[in-house]
Amino acid sequence: MTDFLVEFYHKGDMLLLTLCTAASLYGIVLIYSATRWTGGYRSVIVQCVALLIGICLYIALTFVDFHLLVEKGWKWFLAFDIGFILLLLTPLGTDNDSGNLNWLALDKIIPGFPLDLQPNEIVKIPFILLLAWQITRIQERGRDISSLPNVMQIAGHTLLMVGVIAVICGDMGMCLVYMCIFVVMAWIAGVKKRWFLIGGVGLVGGFLLAWHTILKADRFRYIRMRFLVVLDHDLDPLDKGFHQNRSLLALGSGQFSGQGYLNGTQTQAPYSSALPARHTDFIFSACGEELGMVGCVIILLLLAAIILRCFHVGRTSNSPFAAYACVAFGGMLLIQTVFNVGMCLYVLPVMGLTLPFFSYGGSSLITLFVSMGVVSGMKARSLPSWLRDRSRI
Repeated sequence: MTDFLVEFYHKGDMLLLTLCTAASLYGIVLIYSATRWTGGYRSVIVQCVALLIGICLYIALTFVDFHLLVEKGWKWFLAFDIGFILLLLTPLGTDNDSGNLNWLALDKIIPGFPLDLQPNEIVKIPFILLLAWQITRIQERGRDISSLPNVMQIAGHTLLMVGVIAVICGDMGMCLVYMCIFVVMAWIAGVKKRWFLIGGVGLVGGFLLAWHTILKADRFRYIRMRFLVVLDHDLDPLDKGFHQNRSLLALGSGQFSGQGYLNGTQTQAPYSSALPARHTDFIFSACGEELGMVGCVIILLLLAAIILRCFHVGRTSNSPFAAYACVAFGGMLLIQTVFNVGMCLYVLPVMGLTLPFFSYGGSSLITLFVSMGVVSGMKARSLPSWLRDRSRI
């Protein structure tokens, strides 16, 4: 075991692990404050256990050659992506009162098991690896990545996953994340700009068509209202705009240095309607109330450092597959951060996307450490073979 850890120290990305652990510990401190009013410590315990599991997986996955795995078993990766999400249709599937069928309740199999798995979070990892392999294979064969058949191939993979998640989970926020990951990877792969223009026009046209047809139905009115309240904050302040109005109030009352840790007016209020989802979707707002702008800036700096590290590993990697995968993982973190903070600032609609490493969620935290472990493995293989063999000296 000692030799294994020494080898990890020399080959793995210790800086990335340090940044991810620091962000997670900061998040646990915020989760403790945000859930203190409940009188229990379950959320903190679950997050700590998830952090320990995540660190172990990070270390182990540093030694896995995912390029070889995907190349030899890409069909299994695709089958896992779809099959894992289809498990939500079994009795294990639950919406946890969120309205979206996103979780597998493992306590139905193992009584007392503290974690619920979120398949559409976990599946992002094989989705990114499989998409990176598709792009790499097209380019290695000397084909034009911007040709219609090749664009349709990678776009078809993305649309398949988005369609499955939309139909089964109903999680439009997660669908948007998958689509943005595809855009990031297609852009760095060199897909010509005309395809982005065509895709953008198609998406805008589709949204406008849905806005004037499907979203006018009573059953979809809540989605329409989530967009309208962003444009007019006074439109529905006690219902669809309630969460974000409370979020702005929390952020504004914190000012520069905050009201003090464990002293936030809404964060410590003993009722759920003060600042809803204060330990998950709106943990950034809870931080702003108690630690002020200073605390929020620290969050953004930690996330920026993790994202830039992913980009750096991708930029210095010795294979296109590693470059695409690392940039995609960094882009995934950037997308979720922008969406979550934008939601807290009331400039984007509520999408149910958590803040990476900071929001409560055991399966989410483990998934993040697994994805960063993949990046660490890419970094370990970025060295020339002769130097990689001598790296433990």
